[in-house]
Amino acid sequence: MVRRLLAGMIYALSGVLGILAFLYPFFMPYAPAVSANAIQRQVAPLLTAALVGLSLLALLLELQEQTLSAKTVALMGVLVAVTSVLRFIEVAIPMPGGFSPIFAPIIIAGYVFGARFGFLMGALTLLTSALITGGVGPWLPFQMFTAGWAGMTAGWLPHLHKRWELPLLCLFGFVWGLLYGAIINLYFWPLAQGPVEQSWTQGLGLKDTLLHYAGFYVVTSLMWDLIRAVGNVALLLLLATPMLKALTRFRRRFHFEVERG
Repeated sequence: MVRRLLAGMIYALSGVLGILAFLYPFFMPYAPAVSANAIQRQVAPLLTAALVGLSLLALLLELQEQTLSAKTVALMGVLVAVTSVLRFIEVAIPMPGGFSPIFAPIIIAGYVFGARFGFLMGALTLLTSALITGGVGPWLPFQMFTAGWAGMTAGWLPHLHKRWELPLLCLFGFVWGLLYGAIINLYFWPLAQGPVEQSWTQGLGLKDTLLHYAGFYVVTSLMWDLIRAVGNVALLLLLATPMLKALTRFRRRFHFEVERG
């Protein structure tokens, strides 16, 4: 019980760390964009190391508490590896817009095994695939946090009648196709130079900040993210039914305890 509580606190700490990582540029003392970006490049490895350390610690506590069995952790490793290879294919054969094959498996796994499993799979998939594809950079911890949140929130979805599972997952995948890009942009948008009506400056109120960001997002990211959202729906239509059957059978066979919180 104590270990489970500690694991929950670690997941909560990871969430708080992620939120602070995205928001801290809005509260930095004024600095030229060049020096601000240099600061961000120095902070990114620390964020990556902290998130990886917290994820591994949470995984260890889950194993000791037997919330996750060794077989389930092995399955997570297989899913992370397979999904990372999908991203390698995405890099080798460039896809249109923001389309990526990695989100459908993350969403399905989070939905079947719960929020904690989904968070770990999302974060570790982005880490592993970045190492495989050479996509390591100051953006990596932010991608890990956001993909983890996609998997985590999939675990919060209600388990409806089978008739409604696929439409629910498709809607969820479409929303996260847009939301992923909208969240990722926040790590660099406060530091970006652009038209005044699409930029952020210190002293800008919340309403104007949201309006400026909306203008920036529509012009720079909306079409790119729409392609990702539609791609998520297409892959979920293709993969969700067989993956749900296989993963649900595995969960029942090994008496996996789904942790929604």
